Amino acid sequence: MNHETAEHVAEVLKAVAHPIRLQIVELLQHGELPVGDIANRLSIPQSVASQQLGLMKSRQVLQSRREGSKIFYSIKNRNVINLLHCVYDHCERNE
Repeated sequence: MNHETAEHVAEVLKAVAHPIRLQIVELLQHGELPVGDIANRLSIPQSVASQQLGLMKSRQVLQSRREGSKIFYSIKNRNVINLLHCVYDHCERNE
């Protein structure tokens, strides 16, 4: 793996390496959701959800679309979900 690829991989891992962001990805694996729904389902302020969503979007983990006044987020690359399932499996086997 060259340095540039290693940097990109590290950025993706950092983008999801937070409990709230992991929960957001878990929610979005079933389909897109608006920011308000994500905040409500995780019992967090909408401003916190927006901040975390923006970070993951900037690192190419998520994508968004606007519909009227709502912004909907979805997983940009489904391989992120596969990666996280591997990590979850590893954690469950080593508990």
